[in-house]
Amino acid sequence: MRSPEPLEAILLVGGQGTRLRPLTLRTPKPLLPTAGVPFLAHMLAKAQAHGVRRIVFATSYRASMFADAFGDGEAFGLEIVYMTEETPLGTGGAIRNAAEALTCPQDAPVLILNGDILSGHDISAQVDFHRSRGAAVTLHLTEVEDPSRFGCVPTTPDGVVTAFLEKTPNPVTNRINAGCYVFQRSVIDLIPQGEVVSVERETFPGLIEAGQMVLGYADASYWLDVGTPAAFVQGSTDLVQGRLESPALPGAAGESLLLDGAVVSPEAKVTGGTVVGARATVEAGASVRGSVLADDCVVGCGAVVVDSVVGAGAHVAPGAVLRGVVVGDGARIGEGNELTSGLRIWPGVSLPECSVRFSSDV
Repeated sequence: MRSPEPLEAILLVGGQGTRLRPLTLRTPKPLLPTAGVPFLAHMLAKAQAHGVRRIVFATSYRASMFADAFGDGEAFGLEIVYMTEETPLGTGGAIRNAAEALTCPQDAPVLILNGDILSGHDISAQVDFHRSRGAAVTLHLTEVEDPSRFGCVPTTPDGVVTAFLEKTPNPVTNRINAGCYVFQRSVIDLIPQGEVVSVERETFPGLIEAGQMVLGYADASYWLDVGTPAAFVQGSTDLVQGRLESPALPGAAGESLLLDGAVVSPEAKVTGGTVVGARATVEAGASVRGSVLADDCVVGCGAVVVDSVVGAGAHVAPGAVLRGVVVGDGARIGEGNELTSGLRIWPGVSLPECSVRFSSDV
């Protein structure tokens, strides 16, 4: 990574995170506790390390919570300002709306970040690639095993994007749009103001058709869209275990991360990158692997929690089993329950003992 030059950025954080409910009923997805801190803390620390000095949050859903969490950005070595969409404007419309708060000149590059992506790619190298070629826009492209789920972005051998292809059973490349862009400031102004615009379906194809240079900066580093509960848990555990380094991780990488006031019995097993939230309790004989335990929750004696989220103040009774599930804030899971297969328990719900099982109780 070169010594970073000062950059302005726009951070897209307006979505409602519906795929992550009930976790996002009260909290925007980018603020969910992830490896011990709000998800965006990892992104802000990385952006600052790559030369971002001023960042505009493009907010919509529960907008005031972002300012409450990050203030003016001083704690991150950043200047943070906030622009709110009264009605959702799509990715392009959100970028155009937030651009009203930019201060950089028309010929400056502007970094665009999506608030639901964990990435290990080199932002500075992407910006350098953009500058060296005089591009209108440079997209980060990542390689995935199954691009048919995402659509794909073919390029020439020297990185010029030739098309944006919708999802197809026969993709022409395994490279997809990874959600981090470098725009020339002047190009952002080409997006219609106050209108619903998709950069993927309208802006990028329109630039290519107009003969503007759209580049793809491709690499195969760590990348994860945390839009589903399983991916959210994976992102948190990967950060805790050090599979993706983050300056914002509040502790050393390892099998578990215990926050202030957490109590784990010496007879319990907590592994796989699990976070045990502040004042949370894991009792004797419990086994917790690869999970996110929020503040003030309790996992009772002999309970099993695997690849799951247990919400703030929730209670998992002794002997209950959770595999790949989400338990909402304040919910209570009674003894003898066996929850699995992506089940979601809404906040405040109480499951009496032996209410739900996926196997015999013998």
